[in-house]
Amino acid sequence: MNPARRSWLGRLARGAAAGAAWAGWAARASAAPAPDEPASRAAGPQPRSSAGASTAAATSPAPPATAPATSASGIRRGRLLTFPRDHGAHVAARTEWWYVTGWLTDRGVPEGAPTHGFQVTFFRSRTAVAAGAANAAPTAAPPASPPAPERGPGRFEPRHLLFAHAAVTELATGRHLHAQRIARWNGEPASGPDRAALDDADVRLGRWQLARDAASPWQASRWQAQVRADGFRLAGALQATQAPLLQGDAGFSRKGPDERQASHYYSLPQIDARLTLELDGRALALAGRAWLDHEWSDELLHPQAVGWDWIGINLFDGGALTAFRLRRADGSTLWASGSARAAAPASGTRSFEPPEVVFEPGRRWRSAATNAAYPVVWRVETPAGRHTVRALLDGQELDSRTSTGAIYWEGLAELLDEGGRRIGLGYLEMTGYAAPIRLG
Repeated sequence: MNPARRSWLGRLARGAAAGAAWAGWAARASAAPAPDEPASRAAGPQPRSSAGASTAAATSPAPPATAPATSASGIRRGRLLTFPRDHGAHVAARTEWWYVTGWLTDRGVPEGAPTHGFQVTFFRSRTAVAAGAANAAPTAAPPASPPAPERGPGRFEPRHLLFAHAAVTELATGRHLHAQRIARWNGEPASGPDRAALDDADVRLGRWQLARDAASPWQASRWQAQVRADGFRLAGALQATQAPLLQGDAGFSRKGPDERQASHYYSLPQIDARLTLELDGRALALAGRAWLDHEWSDELLHPQAVGWDWIGINLFDGGALTAFRLRRADGSTLWASGSARAAAPASGTRSFEPPEVVFEPGRRWRSAATNAAYPVVWRVETPAGRHTVRALLDGQELDSRTSTGAIYWEGLAELLDEGGRRIGLGYLEMTGYAAPIRLG
């Protein structure tokens, strides 16, 4: 879900418009994207469980014709998410990300005993060049005399920024390794080392890649991930075991008190991960569970938001729990939401209203590198129950000032029930602790 990641992207877009020199961009010619496949689609408004939220389905009613768009790119309540098209990039939207996190262990070891955690994230940010082209209004009639020629954006101007983060946590040694990449892209799904597909998921930065196998069904997508960083390499297959989970109201996810502060957002929980990790000259064949978020939007955070806290947890019984809150400067909650999917598909999914989600911070860990103090133990209350979220390693801070400009904490964590029993594993994310999120 990760609601305020858009603030980093907005800052990068402004920097690109001002001429920031991002290295390694490549733009190539391309063919037009393939059309959507209407036979494979996820839900608009769906039948809800007794608590009421939506899940993906093969067919659904059309979205309401009167649903107002909250942005020029059509972010609106009631928009029908269509797959595989909505796995791909949405270049009309201001910001977008594909976010994979998960836990791994030696193959053959019982589930629930992780040895490693991993994060692979790809971001896209529309620059002012693309925004200006999209907002240019045609004239009603040609001028009486031709105006002086102006130099407009060329085909190879950086209309978008693509960047990526990757991290590996090794619990036995207490190591947390991370890497980042950034490139410029002209927005065409072209051949070349840095690009994103429009008709399905396939985003690449050089030898980093996250792509969906187009031959796999949208209800059980197969993905391939590859990261080749200086300190580690990670590659392998990610097999979805459940249909997409549409967050919020059928994929329309509010991120603040104003309706326009929203995104289209879906998750793939309970992914079967089979990855090879190359570390210290050894190749480790690992298996575990992963979680994928895909989200796109136009509106940045509410001005009062200085950061956020988020969890995405795969439950051992096959269910999934999402919860997040946006924080004010005094630590109070500005907005909150989340969802719970039951292990049995027939039981459905429930979305949470803001008053139903409570984050209570516990023990804090202070970073020696940035002096930021992060709560690494939380008490989280939702309609799914009262749980403790506990980091499996305190030091999982990422310094991305050479790409997104942000310092944040993202790491492997466990979910405990009220009896202290581990019932799930996933990722905890916290931002705005090293410095408030600034929007301009």
